[in-house]
Amino acid sequence: MKNIAIVTGASSGIGREFVKLLLKRTEIDEIWIIARNADRLQSMVAEFGDKLKSVPMDMSNIEQIKSLTDTLKNADAKINFLINSAGFGKFGSCSDVGIDESVNMINLNISGLVAMGLVCVPFMARGSRIINIASQASFQPLPYLNVYSATKAFVRNYSRALNVELKERGITVTAVCPGWMNTAFIDRGKTDTAKSVNKFVNMVTPDVVAEKALRDSLRGRDISTYSLYVKFNRLIAKLLPQRLLMKIWLRQQRW
Repeated sequence: MKNIAIVTGASSGIGREFVKLLLKRTEIDEIWIIARNADRLQSMVAEFGDKLKSVPMDMSNIEQIKSLTDTLKNADAKINFLINSAGFGKFGSCSDVGIDESVNMINLNISGLVAMGLVCVPFMARGSRIINIASQASFQPLPYLNVYSATKAFVRNYSRALNVELKERGITVTAVCPGWMNTAFIDRGKTDTAKSVNKFVNMVTPDVVAEKALRDSLRGRDISTYSLYVKFNRLIAKLLPQRLLMKIWLRQQRW
């Protein structure tokens, strides 16, 4: 049986960093990299070698995700790691972010992540691990980033509950809650509007977040936060009223 890892959103950002980390793990025979852009995936295969298997897929398309079941059966694969890092956010008010983009955020950030997990769990065994990328934004409601922060709150709560459900099977689920990372996510999220997010406090590179997340997953932790700044924000979110937290967020963005 082939031991594999699956990484969604693998062609850039934190997904790419997870691929680089998994390449160092000798127990993994193959890494299946998933993203919409087939050319970028092929470039990664050319760069990192044939341990990578390119699987072009739109993670907001549930039927495409379901089709992965047959591919896994035919490969006689056991999944050691599933890393769900595909996702995006748009900055702006509810009037500035259109219906299509708002619903697509939900489809990709929530539905795609849940569907991928449900497809992959039957191919996991004791010691397998799921890593879902949530966000510091999951700790509180964020005006002008409302849909994105709500989807990440779902990912955090869902992952932690799923971790309890799968514990008796020896499968660990970890929700990763990074702050701002220096990735293409920010450029994609920006809008030419008055209320677009413009202050990115305590930005870090995705490699350090991925390293910490993988360590926390291997230690069996159900949540992973990188940096004292994010840990402090997580604590404050437990102590202060959400109404006050939203006012602090708006002041930080100078709106």
